[in-house]
Amino acid sequence: MGVSIVVLILLVLAFVLVISVIKIVPQGREFTVERFGRYTRTLKPGISILTPFVETIGRKVNMMEQVLDVPQQEVITKDNVSVKVDAIVFIQVMDAAAAAYRVDNLIYAITQLAQTNLRTVVGSMELDEVLSQRDAINTRLLSTIDHATGPWGVKVARIEIKDLTPPPDITNAMARQMKAEREKRAVITEAEGEKQSQIARAEGQKQSAILQAEGRREAAFRDAEAREREAEAEAKATAFVSEAISKGDVNAINYFIAQKYVEAFGELARSPQQKTVIVPADFAGLTGTVAGVGELIKSLGADPPSRPSPTPRPASPTATSTPTGGKRGA
Repeated sequence: MGVSIVVLILLVLAFVLVISVIKIVPQGREFTVERFGRYTRTLKPGISILTPFVETIGRKVNMMEQVLDVPQQEVITKDNVSVKVDAIVFIQVMDAAAAAYRVDNLIYAITQLAQTNLRTVVGSMELDEVLSQRDAINTRLLSTIDHATGPWGVKVARIEIKDLTPPPDITNAMARQMKAEREKRAVITEAEGEKQSQIARAEGQKQSAILQAEGRREAAFRDAEAREREAEAEAKATAFVSEAISKGDVNAINYFIAQKYVEAFGELARSPQQKTVIVPADFAGLTGTVAGVGELIKSLGADPPSRPSPTPRPASPTATSTPTGGKRGA
């Protein structure tokens, strides 16, 4: 019976000894080993064996990336505005021994370091810069905190400003400012639209004036060309008549008389002050004149006759009145 108890005790001691000597380190963790209280080595993930009664496990260090919440605090900016600001810090232990033995309470130390540097960075900027330049604040904080935590074996991956809360009166002022800025932009946009509209109308009027001027120029050119052709025809007619007169053909004189006669009668009929028109009672003279013009044209196209044709004598006109535009009275 006594032997059995001793064997059982030995087995228990052996089991305890094995458990204390064989260590299994999980993934994402590292254990420091101390020999009589002094750091000797670091156990990586996996199974390791310690020296019995000599080596013990010192610190169990988390090697995964961790997120630290920086508590909210009030910070006075450069332009004396109090804002509430908080942040989050992403860290990862790179050296388990340094993180375990070079700083006491690593998480608390990094949190306090982030708070103090946050006050320093935000306090050196004005409110508008703090609200609009979060990336610049994050970059400055990351550089400062990562440099400070380097000796502790910690790598600061990134730091982000989580919230910035100005005082209520400042928030209201910012809302009014934003509204005024929006209204200003609306007025500017409306003015720009009106400006473009006026420019477009002016361009349209300019093109219209140019086209009208070109039309008037074309019309003037056509009128001048017509007058030129009319003058050429008149010159040719005059030359023909002059040639006929030089040959002794009196029908040329009758041509001019008939022309002036018809023109004068037309002007008399078109006169707005004339209520009655006086026409000759006998149109024989006018007919004879026209016949003389025909003889003149024939004579210009053929050999001149041996003797001139008799000149028709215009009949003496008898005054007869008729309303303008109405029936003619004999």
